[in-house]
Amino acid sequence: MVDKSGTSPRNDLHIDPRLESGWKAALAEEFSKPYFIQIKAYLLEEKRNGQAVYPPAAAIFKAFDAAPFDSVRVVILGQDPYHGPGQAHGLSFSVPEGVGHPPSLRNIFKEVRDDTGAPIPVSGNLEGWARQGVLLLNAVLTVRANQAASHTKIGWMNFTDAAIQQLSEGRYGIVFLLWGKFAQQKRALIDETKHLVLQSVHPSPLSASSGFFGCRHFSKANEYLVERGQQPIDWNLSGLEPVLRG
Repeated sequence: MVDKSGTSPRNDLHIDPRLESGWKAALAEEFSKPYFIQIKAYLLEEKRNGQAVYPPAAAIFKAFDAAPFDSVRVVILGQDPYHGPGQAHGLSFSVPEGVGHPPSLRNIFKEVRDDTGAPIPVSGNLEGWARQGVLLLNAVLTVRANQAASHTKIGWMNFTDAAIQQLSEGRYGIVFLLWGKFAQQKRALIDETKHLVLQSVHPSPLSASSGFFGCRHFSKANEYLVERGQQPIDWNLSGLEPVLRG
């Protein structure tokens, strides 16, 4: 297929997955399925129409590259990327360096602080968690600028459901953190004889006080990992940087 400019969609989109090798093997069959071809065509059409889409194309699959398949120990599932300029960078709930904490992320950091004692960091970049095997996966990997949930029905959930199923079937002893009704719908994909599922309300300001605060998911996840001979996740992202105490 060639567009009117003579450029193939494959080269124009730059979204062909160059995934970490473990994920690429696990998801190999998905890339040639009709729904995935449809996703690419849809995103190409968005580009032709001048529609801004987040995150940048190079970061669409960042969650998979940041947490290799064989290294995943915790999964935090989001719905779709942030739809404001400069916020989305391919990891659920995370924002790039220098971007203010969105409300849900602010509440996540508060619960981490209250649960583990880790101070609230200045940066909202969660790559430090991803490097330890925390898969920060949005169920939908792209979004139109300023239009939340605008790409929910273009096919991405087929792809991310397959990723969850591959982890459930191919790995053992992963902690799945399901916050809110949307994430909890994915529980049926997880073999709970092999993995731990922890769920609560969403960390949004609309619901956090109804069960997210005090859920202690971060320490519970570590307890489960340690019981199985794994290293706990260091939830403290601050390191030596200044921290926010509020």
